[in-house]
Amino acid sequence: MSISKEIKFTVTLDENHIPEKLEWTASDEGGVDKEVIKAIMLSVWDGNEKVAKRVDLWTKEMMVDEMKYFHFQTLMTLADSLERSTGEHTVAKKIKAFGMEIGKEMNILTK
Repeated sequence: MSISKEIKFTVTLDENHIPEKLEWTASDEGGVDKEVIKAIMLSVWDGNEKVAKRVDLWTKEMMVDEMKYFHFQTLMTLADSLERSTGEHTVAKKIKAFGMEIGKEMNILTK
């Protein structure tokens, strides 16, 4: 028996088609009731084309420093995801080391 769950993103655009408001909800136990967010990075795998497709959106309220932290944290969680899904411990460790280097370069981590 399969169970369906839903994750929904709502994007409100301004007159210039720039994201003005981003919201998401999730229909799981302990899910998310409509939550306003500043950015979305969504990656999906197209098995037929063997290519990753993605959507990157952010609102005008997303500050540059927030974007730097967002990318840093996304890189670190990418390493965790790779390790959990493939067992690539060495590569995950290298991605995290690179992430720490980048975090320092962007001045979001102390050197």
